[in-house]
Amino acid sequence: MMAAAMLAGALALTACGTSFPADPDGTLDRVTGGTLRVGASDNGEWVSLTANGEPQGREPDLVRAFAAKLGAEIEWSEGTEHVLAEGLKHGELDLVIGGLHDKTPWEKDAGLTRVYAESVDSRGQGRKHVMLVPKGENSFLLELDRFLMASEAAK
Repeated sequence: MMAAAMLAGALALTACGTSFPADPDGTLDRVTGGTLRVGASDNGEWVSLTANGEPQGREPDLVRAFAAKLGAEIEWSEGTEHVLAEGLKHGELDLVIGGLHDKTPWEKDAGLTRVYAESVDSRGQGRKHVMLVPKGENSFLLELDRFLMASEAAK
């Protein structure tokens, strides 16, 4: 009986054209073939902000490969983690990078990717690295997570 009810619910959702996970603000659809707005915060080998305006490092390289997969151009913004997290929260950015780790104070205002890399900081503390996306944009997050899990550069 319960299985029949679940099947009926799933069929009803399929008939409505609803797909899961969803992006309430349509981030994945907007970015695909469009523009990926990325905030970058300087953080050593992870993100290095340079005078020529193009961030360098491990995470910008990953972002470039992800954007290429989506057929998207990248619009870079630079700033502190705080400024960029606010931009993400208010819909001005699609992604924030900066060597962030899974214990980021911004997790209440943003979605976090799965941990895609680990490192050890100067104090010998292990760090599990993530990127930030707009909260609730689950289809976009899933696409980015799949990319990061498959990417050799993320390991």
